[in-house]
Amino acid sequence: MFKNSKKSFVDFSTFRFAKKPFLAIFAFVVLILLFAFANPNSNTIVKHRKMQLAIPSDPLLNFTANTVERQIQWKTLTIKKGQTLSSIFDDLNLSQTLLYKIIHIDKNAKLLTKIYPGANISFSFNEDGKFSQLKYKISEAQELFVIQSEQKLSIKIIQHPTETQVQTANGTITGSLFNAGKKSGLTDAMVMKLANIFAWDIDFVLDIRQGDTFSLIYEKIYQDGEFLRDGKIIAASFTNQGDAYKAVSFDDGNGMSYYNPEGRNMKKAFLRAPLNFSYISSNFNPKRFHPVLKRVKAHRGIDYKAPRGTPVFAAGNGVVTRSAYSKYNGNHVFIKHPSGIVTKYLHFTKRKVKKGQKVAQGQTIGTVGSTGLASGAHLHYEFLLNGVHRNPRTVKLPKASPLAKSKIQSFLHYSKPLLSQLDSISVNYIAITKPAANKKES
Repeated sequence: MFKNSKKSFVDFSTFRFAKKPFLAIFAFVVLILLFAFANPNSNTIVKHRKMQLAIPSDPLLNFTANTVERQIQWKTLTIKKGQTLSSIFDDLNLSQTLLYKIIHIDKNAKLLTKIYPGANISFSFNEDGKFSQLKYKISEAQELFVIQSEQKLSIKIIQHPTETQVQTANGTITGSLFNAGKKSGLTDAMVMKLANIFAWDIDFVLDIRQGDTFSLIYEKIYQDGEFLRDGKIIAASFTNQGDAYKAVSFDDGNGMSYYNPEGRNMKKAFLRAPLNFSYISSNFNPKRFHPVLKRVKAHRGIDYKAPRGTPVFAAGNGVVTRSAYSKYNGNHVFIKHPSGIVTKYLHFTKRKVKKGQKVAQGQTIGTVGSTGLASGAHLHYEFLLNGVHRNPRTVKLPKASPLAKSKIQSFLHYSKPLLSQLDSISVNYIAITKPAANKKES
């Protein structure tokens, strides 16, 4: 009994002795846990800490500004009359051997031989001043590039597609047609197109009056997001001194022409004026004080005062019966037309046709000048019917031929909505401008 008790005491003592390292381990674990909670790990930092970065005001790299195209420095030349590709290369100190190699790269390269005055051709050079690239617009929608890289020449053609937008415009003439067109957002070229449509009905030099109005539906052509040029006029109306004229473009199978609402071609046998309108110095007047002779002299025609060299057109189809020079008429041309009509054109600087030559309406027959008995540069124009002088402004001209019967229904179906839109443009324009006019009057 005693021995067992002693043995039990020894076991207890051993237990107390072994307890010390256990406490040390337990304390160590507690310290580790306390340290972990007091110092969050790196993952917690990333997740919860707000990070602020200093962002520069300018990007470190502007990709748009550093494209290959933008880095190239181009030397652009406008081709002059008489210039060739060979002479251009000489002017730039580029060898003819290089030109020969370029022209013979492939068939596309030969397009460079068809350069024309007024076009642009551009060159780029590397840092050593040696040829790097060439570019030339071979058509409205295509640009040809010649590229020198690693002693090798290559060609690529870049397509520049165009986009057509349909626009409308209208205006009232308060001064000149050009000014009215400009206020309506039209270019001078579009104004000339408008005038050319109605040139068989209206003399835009003499007949235009303040208060005349116009409306049109037309095309504008864009390329690469920028305005490129005017397109065609789809439909137009012009009210001159109370008389309204309308025209719609239509392809009858033989090409596009302009027709009135009934389907008659706007083109007639004679133009009202034989040159592009500018301004006029004197009208048809049988009794006029002559500025050179200083006496009253019959003036059986119209004087169109225009800059020297302005092209003069044949008013209609015919045959040249006279092309000569005289003391009074200067350089002059007479044309015989069908139905007993003769037109005369005096005081040219130069004559462009010969006696016996057939001419077409609108063909250039001479240029405005002051030769002969003339006080300044102008065109004197006469219109004779069966030997009798008539006023070109008021003489009745033969009606134009209508569309073929097989085309009329198609034309009427096509033109009806366009003519309706023209009327709508005019009505809306009057509605907008009338209140402003009334306010001004009050």
